[in-house]
Amino acid sequence: MAAELKYEISQHAYIKLVLHALKHNTTAVNGILLGRVNPQNENVVEIIDSVPLFHSNIALLPPLEIALIMVEEHYGSQGLGIVGYFHANERFDDAELGIVAKNIGDHIFRYFPQAALLLLDNKKLEAVPKGKGQSPLMQLYIRDTSKNWKLAGPDGGSRLVIKEPAANVVLSDYISSEKWQGIVDFDDHLDDIKKDWLNPELFK
Repeated sequence: MAAELKYEISQHAYIKLVLHALKHNTTAVNGILLGRVNPQNENVVEIIDSVPLFHSNIALLPPLEIALIMVEEHYGSQGLGIVGYFHANERFDDAELGIVAKNIGDHIFRYFPQAALLLLDNKKLEAVPKGKGQSPLMQLYIRDTSKNWKLAGPDGGSRLVIKEPAANVVLSDYISSEKWQGIVDFDDHLDDIKKDWLNPELFK
């Protein structure tokens, strides 16, 4: 029997996705996960970076295709590829993985069969500014043998870990200082190409 895949997300990739969701907290948002299979352990997928994509009309195909091409070109030169997808629902009380997320996940899966879908858990997000959360604020979904996306493990988080243990402490500081206001996604870039979707200033 094959060993279970585990997913390790870097602090930068993780924080970028959560801040994007906070900036557009009344709409659905999404993002792309960049990484690779760990060279020393093929059962570990390393999520090294992330790109916030859209906060409006996230189901539109043409902007998504443009974004994926640009992301692949940039990160491919660094030896990284698209390894998954992040989604945050529009409604705070919506904890379901929707059809848009599943369809984009299916597309990524065709090229990277270890692909992961991460869904923001709003209840956990609420606890972070209070300093209570240590686990990732996302639920992990993986594709099963019947080609359905299912929650991985009892809470969806047992196989998803943040590489840096203090990431939620850093995130809490970023939330209190309203760092999320400076995040740029692909929507912003398509509106004004001077806005850099790589967010080079975010962690300075």
